[in-house]
Formats: sequence, C-alpha cells, structure tokens
Amino acid sequence: MNINRVKLYRLDELLRKEVDDGRLPGYSIAVGLGNEIIHQSFGGYAENKNGVTRLMRDDTIFDLASLTKVVATLPSILWLIDYGEIRLHDPVAKFIANFRSDPKSVVTVQHLLTHSSGLPSHRAYYQHSHSRDEIISMVKKEELECSPGTRVVYSDLGFILLGEIVRIITSKTIAEFSKEYIFQPLSMNETNYNPDKNLRDRIAATEESSGFGVKVGVVHDENAYQMDGFSGHAGLFAPISDLTRYVKMWLTPSISILSESVRHIACQCHTDRLNGCRGLGWTYRRDSFDHSGDLWPPTTVGHTGFTGTSITMDPSSKLWTILLTNRVHYGRDNLIMKELREKSHNIIASALTDI
Repeated sequence: MNINRVKLYRLDELLRKEVDDGRLPGYSIAVGLGNEIIHQSFGGYAENKNGVTRLMRDDTIFDLASLTKVVATLPSILWLIDYGEIRLHDPVAKFIANFRSDPKSVVTVQHLLTHSSGLPSHRAYYQHSHSRDEIISMVKKEELECSPGTRVVYSDLGFILLGEIVRIITSKTIAEFSKEYIFQPLSMNETNYNPDKNLRDRIAATEESSGFGVKVGVVHDENAYQMDGFSGHAGLFAPISDLTRYVKMWLTPSISILSESVRHIACQCHTDRLNGCRGLGWTYRRDSFDHSGDLWPPTTVGHTGFTGTSITMDPSSKLWTILLTNRVHYGRDNLIMKELREKSHNIIASALTDI
C-alpha cells in the first residue's frame, strides 16, 4: 500500500478550514487499513457557544446518532443469528403480535435491516408521548406505506423494532445486550447510552434546545430521549478510539466477535433491484445515502449519523475511515456534511494509491 502523506495532511487542512471559517465546530478523524491506523487527527471545539469554549480532544466522546444502528443494533442482531436465536427471514410477527395481520405479516427481520419493510421513515412520537413503552407501542401499530420488499425507505422505526426484538428474545434491553455481548468483548469500555455526568467535560456538545440549553451528554434525537435515552435507532455515545476497535472487528477475523459468514452477508447489497442499495444495516455504494465520494471501491459500505458522524469501510481492501463531528452544535440546519464527507473520502482514497 502506497500512502501519500501530503494528501492526508491536505485532509487535515480541509477539516481545519471548515472550523476556521465557522462552519464546523470540531472533528476527530481516523483512517486505517485492517488492524492498522494510518492517520489520525482532531481539531476545533467540543463546545463553542454562549461564552463556553472547550477544545476538541483525542478522547472526546460523541453522540453517534444513527451510527447506533450499525454499532449497537446491527451487531446484536448478527450475534443472535450466529448463535441460532434468530433468522433473517423470520417474520417480525413471530416476535411482535401487531405484525400478524396482512400486509405486515410478511415483514421480515431482513426487511427491517435493509430499510425495505414499508414502514415510514420517521415519526415525531416525542410530541405525543413521554414514555418509552408508549413510543414502542405506537411504532408497533404503524401502518405500512408500501408493500414489504418493494422500496427502500430509510427508517428509524425499523431499528426501534429491532431493538425491541433483541429485548423479546434475550430479556435484555438493547443497551444491556450490546454492552455485554458487543462492547465489553471488544474493550469498547467508554461506549454506552446515557453517559455518566462525570464525563461531561469530555463530551462534544450538540444542539442548543429549549429546556436543555446546549445538549452535552443528553441524546440529541428527541424520540430516543423520550425512550429513556436508549433505542435501537439512536442514543449511543462513544470516543473514536472505541469505534476504531469496532471497525477493526469487521475487517480483522482474528479479533472479530462475529463469524466471517455473517459479516460477509451483512456487507452484501440485498436491495439491488429496488430504488436503493442496502446491506444489512450498512449503506452500500450507489445508494442515495452513500457518503463515500467518487473514488472508494464498489464493495465499500458505511453509515452516517445526524449529529455529523460517519463510518466507512471496504471489506475487500480493508480500508476504513471514521469521521466524527458535532456539526449540529451550530444548528441542525448546518448542511455542510454531505460535501465535506465526500471531499474527505476522495482525499483518503486518492492518498492510498493501491486500493
């Protein structure tokens, strides 16, 4: 692998310019190949609002937002597949009674994982309910917007249900199960829902919100907040060091807690005849949510989070990138991330000339 270090320094310049121009509060980035970290840097501010300024650190903890889907919920479901507790083609109705009547009776676990269940993308349940159980009940009762398996619609609701399926099978919440069976075995010791208040000085601030002030250590996603701070779709917090351990698990068989078979299946496109290209949990190349730019290999998968986070990896070349930002700290209408992610990933792919 030939590494152009000059181009990787250009990556840092690109990110620092976004900070200096006031478009991005702060960032932490790591680039690696298999079990090796090739480049890592951080900069900007963990908090920079209302007279409070905290610099970003190499151990800053971020609200991962929808990365929760692929860091907590996806590996939990895959672990249950590995150990014979669940199958991809199991109907959701096997676990949730509300799905036993048509057309919901044909929705499968795989439909939920690939965002092709027909469920709506999002509902503002927090505006109508202040109880975890009430929100889960409302999700279970949702009607489908299209027939299962006919359309890809990125859905928080599907991953809320996957978290509930984990609880039904194991009698452990998604927070409990993922900590015991995913995070602890990987020594992801600082990855958790509802981070300890003593960690406040290390947590990147997100959005200023009525009733909270600036959110620090309080989940940004409103539905997850009303669900006691944890859900299958959002709520997880982690530093970049823990996420590097997680990504290495996907690309390094000797340290993986998941079988090669289930990891391979997860990173295949299961919706190639539909309007999007989705793996199990992961976004695939050519999908409208793909953030990996122009140059990454066609086998690349990844995922993003609304707060400004992303993971990208290629199981073939073993190249990976984690980019964590707190872009919503300057407001959720701060729309810089799509272009910034794609430019960053182009530089990374260009710098590694043999992929």
